[in-house]
Amino acid sequence: MQTAKEIMSTPVVTIAASATVAEAMQVMKDKHLRGLMVEPAGQDDAFGIVTNTDVIYKVAASGKNPDTVKIGDIMTKPCISVDPDMTVQEVCQIFANNHLHRAPVIKDKVLGVITVIDILRETMWWQD
Repeated sequence: MQTAKEIMSTPVVTIAASATVAEAMQVMKDKHLRGLMVEPAGQDDAFGIVTNTDVIYKVAASGKNPDTVKIGDIMTKPCISVDPDMTVQEVCQIFANNHLHRAPVIKDKVLGVITVIDILRETMWWQD
């Protein structure tokens, strides 16, 4: 069975926690992404993640201004990550148990991001 490192997406697009939601949405739009990794504040800090769903639920739905809200105020941190050597089935179990659509692939550093779209695109298990 395939592993996370075989189907993950690279390169990883990151943004600082100090960036505004408007800046993050522009990056997502330009790169055709639904989420961004949020850079750690320091060496001992964890990565965060911000998604388009975070923007909808935490900014748009409450009428907040995306030009003033910071990513650090709406991101999930620390985020659940996967090991590059996990099988796709193991990744699917993590996604299902935690209601995830994407997660960083980390082993000492961020290597990539794996999403449900990556899994569907690369495995095509229903066509076997």
